[in-house]
Amino acid sequence: MDWEKYGYVVASSYRKKIILTLAKGETTPAQIAEEAGIYLSHVCATLADLSKKGLVECLTPALRRGKIYALRAEGRRVADKLKGLEVSGHLNRDES
Repeated sequence: MDWEKYGYVVASSYRKKIILTLAKGETTPAQIAEEAGIYLSHVCATLADLSKKGLVECLTPALRRGKIYALRAEGRRVADKLKGLEVSGHLNRDES
């Protein structure tokens, strides 16, 4: 696991929520916003940052609306680690 990328994700409640939401499967920014309780504009900006870090990818980059996002392999490893901490009670999802 790339611990720098893991640290980058856990440093932000938005990044944690988005990674954990995408761990459930591919979805749109609007669906992430609804499920995670985050404004759509924040979801879009955070997805762009996570894409640059190589943690998520857009599966439909040619679309202007209705883009579908998914975790990349490193994003999946980070999500698995986050889920393990969440289950053990060591991760507060609302921390920033």
